[in-house]
Amino acid sequence: MVGLVELSLLPLVAGQSGAWGQCGGIGWTGPTTCISGYTCVFQNDWYSQCLPSSSTTTTSGTGTTPLPTGTSTAGLHNVAKTAGKLYFGSATDNPELNDSPYVTQLGNKNDFGQITPGNSMKWDATEPSRGTFTFTNGDTVANLAQSKGQLLRGHNCVWHNQLPGWVTSGNFDNATLTSIVETHCSTVVSHYKGKIGLTLWTDSWDVVNEPFNDDGTWRQTVFYNKIGPGYVAAALRAARAADPAAKLYINDYNIEGTGAKSTAMLNLVKSLQAQGVPIDGVGIQGHLIVGAVPSTIQANIQQFTALGLEVAITELDIRMTLPETSALRTQQKKDYQTVIAACKAVSKCVGVTIWDYTDKYSWVPSTFQGQGAALPWDGNLVKKPAYDGIVDGFTL
Repeated sequence: MVGLVELSLLPLVAGQSGAWGQCGGIGWTGPTTCISGYTCVFQNDWYSQCLPSSSTTTTSGTGTTPLPTGTSTAGLHNVAKTAGKLYFGSATDNPELNDSPYVTQLGNKNDFGQITPGNSMKWDATEPSRGTFTFTNGDTVANLAQSKGQLLRGHNCVWHNQLPGWVTSGNFDNATLTSIVETHCSTVVSHYKGKIGLTLWTDSWDVVNEPFNDDGTWRQTVFYNKIGPGYVAAALRAARAADPAAKLYINDYNIEGTGAKSTAMLNLVKSLQAQGVPIDGVGIQGHLIVGAVPSTIQANIQQFTALGLEVAITELDIRMTLPETSALRTQQKKDYQTVIAACKAVSKCVGVTIWDYTDKYSWVPSTFQGQGAALPWDGNLVKKPAYDGIVDGFTL
């Protein structure tokens, strides 16, 4: 569950949650009804939210008011650079690279100065059998970035998900699995060293992805269960040896605001630093819900940068309960502005990547039933107000 904060737009009535506020979920002890004009809508087991009632909003379609769109032409990467950041970027994935209009916009460097491959550098894609490496799909994304002069983010070396069966069911002992981790990270990072052909190498790597549970405990993975926390250090050291110029990150979700999980990440970083393990940054993914951006996001970024790290917002999207409405799009614009402004305010927050740029290829609808419309372009590649919110976050 994302760290949540009630963002009331209207005065509270006693015993009721305000606009966009929480109204239910496991462990919730607050109000379970909403102020007039808002309805308590289930988001997931942990969170229900007061959303505008359908009778108070407008939707797109025949006989209804068109949804608002974005109007800015400033360029998201342009305004990010002017604000002192290294980039504004987008994730992508190989299947959508057959969509010519999509690829044309992805290559628009006014908007995107950086690309992250969504899946093609993960373990199952790069080492499907032990010691046999394949980089075809990852190279396609890397070559696309190179052709447009865009930075490339490596994603990722070690993750509990999308592992080939030989890793999860191999029953390796500690020493053998540690060697497997080191070999995998070293080989993959080495392959992409200098791949984009600019003065910067592959800029950053999400070396370790999602090591913690939401309560701040270690995720029980094949790596943790056999090696213990030391698998993180082993992966980072192997990545540093493979590419001394790349920035090495640990990346996770639900660490956008302060809380148990972000504290666990903070403590891990401190421990790694005390051991002399190379660590350059923390990736804050940013899979958020409209109206529920944590109020502590800037303070949270600052607590990591205070350790000498850089921070990147690596997988930003802000989803809503469908259908889209004018009110939801307006709030989404404000939420994007809030997140971007928090990054802008901290000098060592170096850049922002959205998790693909168009709703056409968003992961959200297939993962969160009844939710979507999380990105700054709609499914027809038309800018939404969220685009303007990003521009405002960097410029106001």
